[in-house]
Amino acid sequence: MQDGEFKVNNDNLSEKDDSTAKVYELGYLLVPKIAEEDIAINYGNIKELVLSFSGEIIADEIPKLITLAYPMPKVISNVRHKFKTAYFGWTKFIMTTGQVLELKKHVDLDPNFIRFLIVKTVKENTIASKRFVRGDSYKRPVARKNTEENIPINKEEIDKEIDALIAV
Repeated sequence: MQDGEFKVNNDNLSEKDDSTAKVYELGYLLVPKIAEEDIAINYGNIKELVLSFSGEIIADEIPKLITLAYPMPKVISNVRHKFKTAYFGWTKFIMTTGQVLELKKHVDLDPNFIRFLIVKTVKENTIASKRFVRGDSYKRPVARKNTEENIPINKEEIDKEIDALIAV
């Protein structure tokens, strides 16, 4: 009985989430078997898919070929393929939660995607700027040497002091 009540509460929460639009980002890796000329077509298809679910695109980047950190497997037509390169792209959009779930289902079925990730984000620009690297203009300060005059060492005085210390 409590489980039924929990499900009702859960349904009410999901209805509230569906009514408000949030900002999401879709990051994806496309198979490298796509011809360079066809990348623009796939890029357009992804944008149209987002727009077809009444999404509003805020920002995006056309996919670029990158080398992957490790080989990623993908089963296509019951054959496992391992990819060492992929086209990486992203799209930032505004959409309701229910529509995002539908978008996820459609992207899951597309064989051109190796992997994808949909995350909640903010509307502002979240691309990290490059860190400032110090150039040659900064040099570590050199330690100054003592400029005291060197006093000549008298070996006889040192021997006397050593004998005095030993005798005690």
